[in-house]
Amino acid sequence: MGDLPGRRLLSLLFFIVLLSEGHFRWVEAQHCVWYRECGESESVHGKKYNCNYTGPALPLDPQGYDLLTELCPGYDYGNRLLCCDVDQLRTLKGSLQLPLQFLSRCPACFFNLMNLFCELTCSPHQSQFMNATKFNDSSVIEVQYYVGQTFANSMYNACKDVQAPSSNVKALSLLCGKDAKDCNATNWIQYMFNINNGQTPFPIIPIFSDVPVSGYTPMNNKTYNCTEGLEDGSGPCSCQDCTKACGPKPIPPPVPRPWTILGLDAMTAIMWISYIAFLLIFIGTVLGAWCYRKRMIMSEYGPILDSNNPLSLNSDNPDQVNASCCETLGERFENALRILFSSWGSFCVRHPSVVILGCLILVVASSGGLVYMRVTTDPVELWSSPTSQARQEKDYFDSHFGPFFRTVQLIITTPLNDTFIYSPYFGGSDVPFGAILGKDILHQVLDLQLDIERIVATYEGQNVTLKDLCLAPLAPYNTNCTILSVLNYFQNSHAVLDHSKGDYFFVYADFHSHFLYCVSAPASLNDTTMLHDPCLGTFGGPVFPWLALGGYDETNYNNATALVITFPLNNYLNDSVRMGKALAWEKEFIKFMKNFKNPNLTIAFSAERSIEDELDRESNSDVSTIVISYAIMFIYISVALGHIQSFRRVLVDSKISLGVAGILIVLSSVASSLGIFSYFGVPLTLIVIEVIPFLVLAVGVDNIFIIVQTYQRDERMPQEQLHQQIGRILGDIAPSMFLSSFSETVAFFLGALSNMPAVRTFSMFAGLAVFIDFLLQISCFVSLLGLDARRQEGNRLDIICCVKLSEGQETKTDSFLFRFFKKVYAPFILKEWVRPIIVAVFVGMLSFSIAVVNKVEVGLDQKLSMPDDSYVLDYFKNISEYLHTGAPVYFVVKDGLNYSSPEGQNVVCGGVGCNNNSLVQQVYAASLISNYTTIAFTPSSWLDDYFDWVKPQSTCCRYYNNTGAFCNASVVNPSCVHCRPMTPSGKQRPVGDDFMRFLPMFLSDNPNANCGKGGHAAYATAVDLYPGNTGVGATYFMTYHTILKESPDFIDALRMARILADNITQSTNHKVFAYSVFYVFYEQYLTIAYDTALNLGMSLASIFVVTTVLLGFELWSAVLVSITIAMILVNMFGMMWLWNISLNAVSLVNLVMSCGISVEFCSHIVRAFSISVKKDRVERAEEALAHMGSSVFSGITLTKFGGILILALSKSQIFQVFYFRMYLAIVLLGATHGLIFLPVLLSYIGPSVNKAKVFAANKRCVGTERERLLNY
Repeated sequence: MGDLPGRRLLSLLFFIVLLSEGHFRWVEAQHCVWYRECGESESVHGKKYNCNYTGPALPLDPQGYDLLTELCPGYDYGNRLLCCDVDQLRTLKGSLQLPLQFLSRCPACFFNLMNLFCELTCSPHQSQFMNATKFNDSSVIEVQYYVGQTFANSMYNACKDVQAPSSNVKALSLLCGKDAKDCNATNWIQYMFNINNGQTPFPIIPIFSDVPVSGYTPMNNKTYNCTEGLEDGSGPCSCQDCTKACGPKPIPPPVPRPWTILGLDAMTAIMWISYIAFLLIFIGTVLGAWCYRKRMIMSEYGPILDSNNPLSLNSDNPDQVNASCCETLGERFENALRILFSSWGSFCVRHPSVVILGCLILVVASSGGLVYMRVTTDPVELWSSPTSQARQEKDYFDSHFGPFFRTVQLIITTPLNDTFIYSPYFGGSDVPFGAILGKDILHQVLDLQLDIERIVATYEGQNVTLKDLCLAPLAPYNTNCTILSVLNYFQNSHAVLDHSKGDYFFVYADFHSHFLYCVSAPASLNDTTMLHDPCLGTFGGPVFPWLALGGYDETNYNNATALVITFPLNNYLNDSVRMGKALAWEKEFIKFMKNFKNPNLTIAFSAERSIEDELDRESNSDVSTIVISYAIMFIYISVALGHIQSFRRVLVDSKISLGVAGILIVLSSVASSLGIFSYFGVPLTLIVIEVIPFLVLAVGVDNIFIIVQTYQRDERMPQEQLHQQIGRILGDIAPSMFLSSFSETVAFFLGALSNMPAVRTFSMFAGLAVFIDFLLQISCFVSLLGLDARRQEGNRLDIICCVKLSEGQETKTDSFLFRFFKKVYAPFILKEWVRPIIVAVFVGMLSFSIAVVNKVEVGLDQKLSMPDDSYVLDYFKNISEYLHTGAPVYFVVKDGLNYSSPEGQNVVCGGVGCNNNSLVQQVYAASLISNYTTIAFTPSSWLDDYFDWVKPQSTCCRYYNNTGAFCNASVVNPSCVHCRPMTPSGKQRPVGDDFMRFLPMFLSDNPNANCGKGGHAAYATAVDLYPGNTGVGATYFMTYHTILKESPDFIDALRMARILADNITQSTNHKVFAYSVFYVFYEQYLTIAYDTALNLGMSLASIFVVTTVLLGFELWSAVLVSITIAMILVNMFGMMWLWNISLNAVSLVNLVMSCGISVEFCSHIVRAFSISVKKDRVERAEEALAHMGSSVFSGITLTKFGGILILALSKSQIFQVFYFRMYLAIVLLGATHGLIFLPVLLSYIGPSVNKAKVFAANKRCVGTERERLLNY
């Protein structure tokens, strides 16, 4: 029992010792690691070490209370015992300016980051998680910082999606020392604590663990998820900055499955079935009719005219006729036309001098307008209507933000195959580099770039250099030109490119490491390597790697196989002098590049003027081809018009002078049309100049052959004089000419209703030229024909009219072509067994064409517009092969939105508190499915950057308190004060007057090391301020399209951007539109299918109406003409598919033209059929084909064929594709349908004979020589 008190005493003492030891450890754990600053950092100039101090935390000087509240509000309580003083807080604020500017968009992210640094710098419990490992006198020069892995992961997860709006990249790409995709929680914190980042004065070694290590408890403070709001009232991060806040990722709609039937293309299957069904029905009908005729022993359709028919020439009572009212009306109309044209023709032959002189005066007067002729080569004027949506949006953009800059661009590759491996000295996997990124190659490219900068052009006696024209966003503070080149990562300097750090044994950092850093952080002013060189371009803006490199995979820019150098030049709307200077410099640049030679570099290049220059050169080079083409047609016409009776009369019977006169009439009609419209200020286009002569020659020559050959085949009646004969002939054929010419004129003028400038201009000029040509032919040409007939009858030689041939007896014969058509061709194709085969073949062609009409591609491959030997073709090829990013696209918010109100801000911005369906958020969501939307990146948002720039925690927004003028962040002046107070209201977004007060400062602020958010470089042109800075007008938010290679890509990009802009307009309740420089050229393709159907439909409808009226109200004849022309047009689409010809303005013009030329092939045959008085349809078709077919064949088909073949020799691809191929198809399809299919169709279902017309013909011809001819 005696020992018990002693044991209890020992136990009590032991417990006290344990308590005291635990208390001492706890007290020891509360001490600081440092306090105050002392000693200059040897690693980072301008930074200081912290002083070694292991005592307890000390109260903060009251001067630092506001700073503590701003930076570390968690310690702003009690007597504020801390391990840091005011100077350390100021250093902390300065070091965190860039993270603040880029990460404060997401409050949770920035709160967690500040937690990390506040605990490091000021925590009164530093010794729990920090261990000072190296000292220099009284300074701490290295520490270990134990950080909870959970905390690190949570901080990273809250920050990983935060965007940097002005750079179109994630903020961590600028703050992690590598691309955001390669950044993670540990290497981000390691980078921030590394002395090589330019901010950390001494090494801070982070050790990550969630459990105590070596007696230290890792810092594992509470973190906030990016979807959570903070206790101070800050809301959760926006969807743009926090993927978790977005909900599920948008999913593009599935690609529509092709329409198939039994695995076959649906249209193909339907047309096959339809064609087989047609063949069965048609063959059955033909066989049935044949059997019926055999049984009844009748002619194919039964006699129309026999001895008992009152219409028969042998009728006993020729005054009787059983014609309908419509037939009688048609006959009277036909008779009126016949009398009118007969009288006119007789007048022209009797008074040739009056008619020719009158025509000459009118032609000269009309052609006089050519002195006012203006040819439009501006692609915008050619392809975009001034009233179109794209054109109006372009004009709006140009007037508010200035026109889109002119582009001079080089795409550089190398024939060398040397690849090399870069092994980072400080660890990390080996990085392969392509040959184009070798240092020697980069030096050679830099030499080229500097040579281009030194190019001097001359304009009106003045020297013009790149600096006079280039885009310099920071002017006048920084006049360096914007050059989007990988060499700008090296400040366009050979010395910086050669800059390296190392010793005798190793290279620690060189151009490899600098390049790898800059492609991940192009806006950085200080790389993380030992070089500490800037990446920001000399012009004050970033050079994004996807704009300066090509041929890489994903984001492995080191694998690039091409360098892209872009010189943006200012564009000028209404300044001809500056525009002239730009054109002069570009011309000198092109000349320089054509002469540049370097065996190690392969360069494709282009300037803004290149395409227009090449089009001009192409037009000039094709002049010879066109001249030869027309010369061949002219020679043929001059020779073929004559009908030579014998070798002795060659020079008498030839009609060379008449043929030349006919050609001059055609050209005069073209000149008159051009002149008349030039009087009214309507500009010409190259399409008009190239196509209309071909069209009018086709129409005009056909009419010339019909007039001349009808005269040559005609027998003059007894007591009939020459003027009466030609008048009678004109009365017979002029209605047919009038029918075709007037149909074409009306069709073309209706085509002028098109919204497409190229089609509209062509249609106007063509319609007038065709009608003038008709008027000149029935007047001037008829007078010339009369004169030539007198010459021939007087046996005078052609051309040498004064020489007369001796009289001789000659027998008049028909021409070989006429006899061939009459005796061989027409009877053959109208044989009973041939006609079904022809119908089957042509319906098969139609079925095939209908099956593929929806497969014709839409668009115009811009490579086709260039000559075969153009340097621009290499440029186009390299764009498709190497470039990874498309054109910039601007989402323009039209004037009228109130940005000073929270409501107006929320519908546009992308940061905290902004609407989930705001403009920026919707474009961001679209960029997540870029393969579908063609939107490549998050938009740059001036509004979000302005909100970050103006925050009171930032050093960006300051002004002189004595003058109120803006004070740049780089200025050290005690009179500079923050724009907004560090109060709860001051931390909110600026609204009302505050918004407009500081916005002009933001737009004039140049980015610098202390403030990377200055808006001058990125947004100076993005905001259109009202006069006096009283408000915000129109603004834009820019991003990029994905790479667009072919026409369908561009069309799809335009369509998707407009859909997105319409969605934004609906959600914001304010007009927003998308604009990119190529929209004006590709808008036409959004509606070209509709425009094509409308234009061709209107043309067909007008042809139907005019044909109905001018054929004497024969409705069925007009239907057959329209059906045949429609078949030709549909078959044209089939040919376009076979020959890979896309549907665009050029091919649409040709289709409209083919509609007009088809009238020539069809209407003459149908009219000849309608006025024929033969006994059945087969014989009427045979007569029509014999008499009109030979003229149509020799007038259009043969004339055009020779001229078209020459077009195949053109250097111009657009000529070869759109003119040679399409013209050839027009002539071949027109000829085959007009001269093969149409007569067969008429033989089956042609209109019945007009009884009134036959009766009238009988009355006119009884007792004359014509009676014999009618029965011939």
